[in-house]
Amino acid sequence: MTVRDLSWQKNDPTFEHILDELEWRGYIHVATDLDELRARLDEGPITYYCGFDPTAASLHLGHLVQLLLLRRLQLAGNDPIGLVGGSTGLIGDPRPTAERTLQSRDVIAGWVDRLREQIEGYLDFGGEHPARMANNLDWTAPVSAIDFLRDIGKHFRVGQMLKKDAVSARLNSEAGISYTEFSYQILQAFDFLQLNRRYGLELQTGGSDQWGNLTAGVDLIRRMDGKSVHALGTPLITNSDGTKFGKSEGNAIWIDAELTSPYAFYQFWLNTADADVIDRLKVFTFYTRAEIAEFAEKVEAEPFKREAQRALAEAVCSLVHGPEAARDAIAASTALFAGGDLTALDARTLRQAIDELPNAPVAVGATVAQLLVDTGAVKSLGEARRAIAQGGVSLNNAKVDDEHRAIAADDALPGGVVVVRRGKKTLVGGVLDAAE
Repeated sequence: MTVRDLSWQKNDPTFEHILDELEWRGYIHVATDLDELRARLDEGPITYYCGFDPTAASLHLGHLVQLLLLRRLQLAGNDPIGLVGGSTGLIGDPRPTAERTLQSRDVIAGWVDRLREQIEGYLDFGGEHPARMANNLDWTAPVSAIDFLRDIGKHFRVGQMLKKDAVSARLNSEAGISYTEFSYQILQAFDFLQLNRRYGLELQTGGSDQWGNLTAGVDLIRRMDGKSVHALGTPLITNSDGTKFGKSEGNAIWIDAELTSPYAFYQFWLNTADADVIDRLKVFTFYTRAEIAEFAEKVEAEPFKREAQRALAEAVCSLVHGPEAARDAIAASTALFAGGDLTALDARTLRQAIDELPNAPVAVGATVAQLLVDTGAVKSLGEARRAIAQGGVSLNNAKVDDEHRAIAADDALPGGVVVVRRGKKTLVGGVLDAAE
């Protein structure tokens, strides 16, 4: 089990009710009945869950919203269950555009283990309200197809299932939808039923795009056991310009450091637009309402200082990768973009930073001018030499004054890399052949 220090995490005590804070922070988009849920929370601890399907080897930023929602409800004195979908992951929830590629059972099992470890790092498994982990394969695998159709499937009406957003979108597309993915909502509803029966669970959370699946479980429990339970859907987070949040040049931002490095993760948050940064601070950090108000004033008065972005990047990087990784990412960013000491950085962090820059292999003895061409910083050697002659090029933050300056072995920074700057904003990297 992944164990982290969570003692620093607190809800904002200036809110009278946890639902008030969740609404202010932007976690609530839709709910079955917020008044009833508020009354139930006032009665005492509630057991609740969110499910995470192993459709990849890591969770991404969209999942981080759900992890933080689970944690905030736990901090308010409730009992969380983190579910990894060992069975639903074999099926895949319907995407609006096309059928998912089914992975092998061995691949899914490996991804289940990785996701479980990630989820465990965001919840407290001790104290008065310890978290639990669950795998829906435990109760799905023993059930035969006949029993599932007879005992569970009979409570679903096809007409209602066809109205679910993802299903209707697929039905109206050229791709259509398979019976496999069409049945996904029944499996997720079955999870809610099982968790309710086993643990008295009363609340399921998830993204608003999962709303049809969440309410399917609410309806199933009402039909089969006559109980009233709750569902809460978070908004799908988008940027103010309408682009999808959590995408960087078409690639997902993963919380696994091997898939998205801590440096790249930090830079993603650092590049948050002024129009989005306050909303991101509300959702992804534990800053209080008063602290976030101060950041909002700074964004309004001195946006060029980007204090809110730096606070956001450090906070989320520390949350996901730990304070040490965040400090390393900050040091690398400072060294690269503010003329800091590149030699003080460790090899791994430097290589992570170089990977995020335009870069190219470079042989010992090759010129700085040639590296500028190879990385696309300039179009020709002539342009590179002119930039050097004009005093606009540096190697490892030291000015280059020789148009034919060669890169020597002792120019290599930790990790076997060099950093070349043209002007104030253009940075490129070189990976020395000898270091490969």
